Amino acid sequence: MMEWLFEPLQYSFMWRGLLAVFLMGSVCAVVGTFVVLRGMAFFGDALAHTILPGVAIGYLVSGGQTSGLFWWALGAALLSSLGIGAISRSGRIKEDTAIGIVFAGMFALGITLISTVRSYSVDLTHFLFGDVLGVRDRDLWLSGIFGALVLIAVLGFYKEFLTLSFDPVLATTLRLPVGLLNYFLMVLMALAIVISLQTVGVALMVAMLITPAATAYLLTPRLPRMIGVAALIACLSGAIGLYLSYYLGIASGGAIVLVTTLIFLLVWVSQGSWRQVRHQKEVGANHGQS
Repeated sequence: MMEWLFEPLQYSFMWRGLLAVFLMGSVCAVVGTFVVLRGMAFFGDALAHTILPGVAIGYLVSGGQTSGLFWWALGAALLSSLGIGAISRSGRIKEDTAIGIVFAGMFALGITLISTVRSYSVDLTHFLFGDVLGVRDRDLWLSGIFGALVLIAVLGFYKEFLTLSFDPVLATTLRLPVGLLNYFLMVLMALAIVISLQTVGVALMVAMLITPAATAYLLTPRLPRMIGVAALIACLSGAIGLYLSYYLGIASGGAIVLVTTLIFLLVWVSQGSWRQVRHQKEVGANHGQS
């Protein structure tokens, strides 16, 4: 058992992979908790796909090198999030409609740009589905710096995000800058998504933003505990998925997301069974009293 656990750790790429999934898990869990509470899952999914043209442009500009993709993806994510906010804020178009328009347009642009790359099916596959074992030291530094900025921002605006998530009417009554806070949360989501780019890829990164937070939501009603549980689930899923990828030779991003989804299903089923048992006990107790 111990040999199975420690054997992969003799390779430096496994250490970098573990650090990457822990960074991704922590950041996505913190931001994802507010995404789940605000009901912004569709926005997160759309934003995850709108970075595709940034990835494609970065790849084309760099002549096939992957060094500058982070910045191009970040630019595309920020542009998309601010664009969605601007369109929906005008009042003439609802937010879900604005999300759909920007999502479809940016994703189509990404597909078009990628199709111009002769070997795109090979070169860009790991950006679509993740390649955590290919994370480099530079990638870790970038993820660590921007991840720290996201966590510091959430900590600094914790009370405002808390009020906005649980009672938007109260937030307006207290004259909080609701519009600016919404924009700011969108920017933080964009950063969290770009940090997850190489770990789980464009196609799967929304799962790490939503699923751990949704699982924690089933387990506890308290926000601080919810954030901690979500981070624990995300990091544990990342580590287990990474080991499965190493030993089974499967895609790392897919393995991580499948583990996360399995944990959610186990919690969801157990919660349903526990509620059913409690309901039966209550019915039995009431019947005995009568």
